[in-house]
Amino acid sequence: MASHIVGYPRMGPKRELKFALESFWDGKSSAEDLQKVAAELRTSIWKQMADTGIKHIPSNTFSFYDQVLDTTAMLGAVPERYGWNGGEIGFDTYFSMARGNSSVPAMEMTKWFDTNYHFIVPELGPNVKFSYASHKAVNEFKEAKALGIETVPVIVGPVSYLLLSKPAKGVEKSFSLLSLIDKILPIYKEVVTELKEAGATWIQFDEPTLVLDLDSHQLQAFTHAYSELESTVSGLKVLIETYFGDVPAEAYKTLTSLKGVAGFGFDLVRGTKTLDLVNTGFPSGKCLFAGVVDGRNIWANDLIVSLNTLKSLEDKVGKGNLVVSTSCSLLHTAVDLANETKLDKEIKSWLAFAAQKVQEVNALAKALSGERDEAFFFSNAAAHSSRKFSPRVTNENVQKAAASLKGSDHRRATNVNARLAAQQKKLGLPVLPTTTIGSFPQTMDLRRVRREFKAKKISEDDYVKSIREEINKVVKLQEELDIDVLVHGEPERNDMVEYFGEQLSGFAFTVNGWVQSYGSRCVKPPIIYGDVSRPKAMTVFWSSMAQSMTERPMKGMLTGPVTILNWSFVRNDQPRSETCYQIALAIKDEVEDLERAGITVIQIDEAALREGLPLRKSEQASYLEWAVHSFRITNCSVEDTTQIHTHMCYSNFNDIIHSIINMDADVITIENSRSDEKLLSVFREGVRYGAGIGPGVYDIHSPRIPSTEEIADRINKMLAVLETGILWVNPDCGLKTRKYTEVKPALSNMVAAAKLLRTQLASAK
Repeated sequence: MASHIVGYPRMGPKRELKFALESFWDGKSSAEDLQKVAAELRTSIWKQMADTGIKHIPSNTFSFYDQVLDTTAMLGAVPERYGWNGGEIGFDTYFSMARGNSSVPAMEMTKWFDTNYHFIVPELGPNVKFSYASHKAVNEFKEAKALGIETVPVIVGPVSYLLLSKPAKGVEKSFSLLSLIDKILPIYKEVVTELKEAGATWIQFDEPTLVLDLDSHQLQAFTHAYSELESTVSGLKVLIETYFGDVPAEAYKTLTSLKGVAGFGFDLVRGTKTLDLVNTGFPSGKCLFAGVVDGRNIWANDLIVSLNTLKSLEDKVGKGNLVVSTSCSLLHTAVDLANETKLDKEIKSWLAFAAQKVQEVNALAKALSGERDEAFFFSNAAAHSSRKFSPRVTNENVQKAAASLKGSDHRRATNVNARLAAQQKKLGLPVLPTTTIGSFPQTMDLRRVRREFKAKKISEDDYVKSIREEINKVVKLQEELDIDVLVHGEPERNDMVEYFGEQLSGFAFTVNGWVQSYGSRCVKPPIIYGDVSRPKAMTVFWSSMAQSMTERPMKGMLTGPVTILNWSFVRNDQPRSETCYQIALAIKDEVEDLERAGITVIQIDEAALREGLPLRKSEQASYLEWAVHSFRITNCSVEDTTQIHTHMCYSNFNDIIHSIINMDADVITIENSRSDEKLLSVFREGVRYGAGIGPGVYDIHSPRIPSTEEIADRINKMLAVLETGILWVNPDCGLKTRKYTEVKPALSNMVAAAKLLRTQLASAK
């Protein structure tokens, strides 16, 4: 029985690629050094899968930044501002598109469907001259072949590529991106032809947009594209891979009717309804790549359940036509459980990271062909039984508290206008108040101090002293810059979710459970294995210390329940909403303790609220209802004079703006600058927003330092659609990943721009 992996993490088990990238970007190592690390990682991944027994091993799922950007490079769709003059795209152009450079900004970055991975959004228009400008897919196939490993080259499919793109600046928003299909297909044909010549037998086109709500015109584009490719792919077996949800009935019909396609891949973990469609009808003689091993979570597969599903599918599609696969790329899970030497043994037995999921796929494929590994299956069943009956999973008091939430919408007693008036009376802020989002640069020294304290190499007193000095430095810098509402810089925090998870019950932590978020940025999601509660205060000590250093308002900084949920590996034995309500109650306790400690501005970040939004419209209202309710629970009991902020990261918010308003925060800061200020369009279209709002005035994910004039221009665009009295001035996001040499001038220019606009507004009166 055949086995298949959709894709694999590219950072390496110990984040080898991350460190190689950052060394190269900092000029400390050469392009050759970076290529060497990359080649070693690819070789290791391919050999691991081959040694395990996987038949269909993916290639071209490795990337130096992002697979959609790789496709943009393949198509030569480089925006003019990067000054590319043709030829094979090199690191200079590639990384300028991803990160910007000293003279031009980066391309927009947004969430990959409903994951925490970010992709670089292609910028297209009628005048883009496409050309075959990156031979990466072919080169990596040849690289694997030279090692004696037959792989399946993976390429983002032509229709999904266009549907995930946006009209470039200056192109009409109504421009049909799908009208470009016949311009990009010739390049796809060139790639396919080269892969055939290199000896490929299978090719995988990822078309994940097939799980979305597509109209007939969009579905027709798939039919057209693969009809056009049919003669070119002749002699190759084509797999169309979908993931992240059910394929709707109409899309399923379109997909399974495509010409020249030999196999179809489905996510049968999040797309259980697709099983019904397969059972109703599946094209004769075609291969079904059954994604039964979860690529998005870290729980061990229930092998018996999966095997029964596979057996029923085998009866439907035929013995030789079923391939055991992952539900999606393993990019979204941690790399290898073998590196977790400090994890609790019982909890570890419940888990499977990418390397273990490869073994699960192989074990299921062997079992289906009559070679069941009884010891492997027995161990798996024992782990599931252990988890199901473990007393550490359930806390009756927490369950009762969460159950008691029903029946109230947990709104603050006073409306936002009255609250803002009371807060202004207390805080006395100027027009266009300035603030930052929370974190300040995390220097090597700071990371060393945290590491040494964790390893018990320095005393708690020495640790507190070091952190106090760092907070004092950050406070003084903000005062020198004349920022109005300060932050303490979060020097004590490793990650905005992990920091809280470490102090909440029901969470477990890894040492090397890193997952790529974007570029070289990795996160280490906590594992929520049981009921969640807060044993003691988590942030009050540091926030109170910071407030004592200044007369200006100091924000208490918390991560909201929805973000903690969406940026964790969440237990799969109860509804996500139940877990979210439990986290909300824990954060509510912390908010109330901060208020009692005299913190008058409290920010509850919900950076990931939108990314949990279901992909299908029919499922979105339910999610938004419990997600927004969870946020309101956290701050429903505070005084009118306590100002509640929230912050949201890269996403398309326009379609959920009414839910954002329904959160009832006093101030929201939100990503804006990198997405061509598309957020502002919702206000141009007449949405009334009465609370405070701070659309980001500059992109912190790029090293580029914006000028005072550029920031002032952005603020003016905001003032054209937002009332002066509600507008805040702030960066897009936290400053953790930047250097002080970038942060100081950028914030200085930001404050100068706010002051310039205040003067102009006063003169206008």
